[in-house]
Amino acid sequence: MNLRDLIDGLLEISVVGSFSRPGYLARRALFGWADPGPGTLADRTVLITGPTSGLGRATAEAFAQAGARVILVGRNAARLQRVRGELIERTGEDRYPIVVADMSDLASVRAAVTEISRSESKLDVLVDNAGAIHEQRTETADGLEATFATMVAGPFALIDGLLPRLEASGDGRVISVVSGGMYLQPLPLDDLQFEQGDFNGTLAYARAKRASTALVREWSRRYQGRVRFFAMHPGWADTPGLAESLPGFYGFMGPLLRSPAEGADTIVWLATADPSEAPDGRLYLDRRPRPFDRIRSTRLSAAQRRLLWDRVVAMTDAPEASG
Repeated sequence: MNLRDLIDGLLEISVVGSFSRPGYLARRALFGWADPGPGTLADRTVLITGPTSGLGRATAEAFAQAGARVILVGRNAARLQRVRGELIERTGEDRYPIVVADMSDLASVRAAVTEISRSESKLDVLVDNAGAIHEQRTETADGLEATFATMVAGPFALIDGLLPRLEASGDGRVISVVSGGMYLQPLPLDDLQFEQGDFNGTLAYARAKRASTALVREWSRRYQGRVRFFAMHPGWADTPGLAESLPGFYGFMGPLLRSPAEGADTIVWLATADPSEAPDGRLYLDRRPRPFDRIRSTRLSAAQRRLLWDRVVAMTDAPEASG
């Protein structure tokens, strides 16, 4: 092990050093990361869910600056238009179509799939970023708990519907944005909808992120060689979602939080990294694979991941995934 790997490993063990801004800056300096220059992604089409604030917005800006065509998918048309206008103003390019869709509503997701499939012959990158924390348990029109619907079922249906366009790329990639908070939470497969006990929005969020990570591993196993799947967590980033959901933590950690752009860095890197540098089916932080689990009791076995897959397929009636 060389000195750089040793320092990186020590940062990872410390958690605070790994997830914070100092950890990001230390790794960037250690490994001499390069960023894609203007126009280097001009041949890529990237779809981002939840692109109007926080990590999603920073991701959209980074891809646009690198020349990519960026499809902005969100539920608020006015906010999507505002982001689109700002991207056009910054780049001088009009390559940022918007698609209005609510990821918690399967009918809305299917309509988005139809719209995108009609307009796009291929899709190079799909960034599954949309998320939400709810104070109270609510169910969607599909009868799903809203957090799980937004962050697991909806993205699953979106990915499933767009698999033909991702395969048409020849190098299609799906990047699911998860959270380090999932490390502390097991995923109860007998209570995916949080029907048991008192509802906790932050806990539901962490469970949904753990489910997303497990599904990335299953997507990768089942579609190896056709589409590449990754999970990434951004560390502790200064986003509106963090400020609203964990105000105490946000206030205490404020000076150590990463900027949204720093949190989004690994997303952009995964979109272009060579397979030798970034094997798929893994969880990444700061451009390197990281453990799926830090606590043994939260670990899902291969059989449990398959069970989760089957249950989400049943919830979403996903034709590609069930085939």
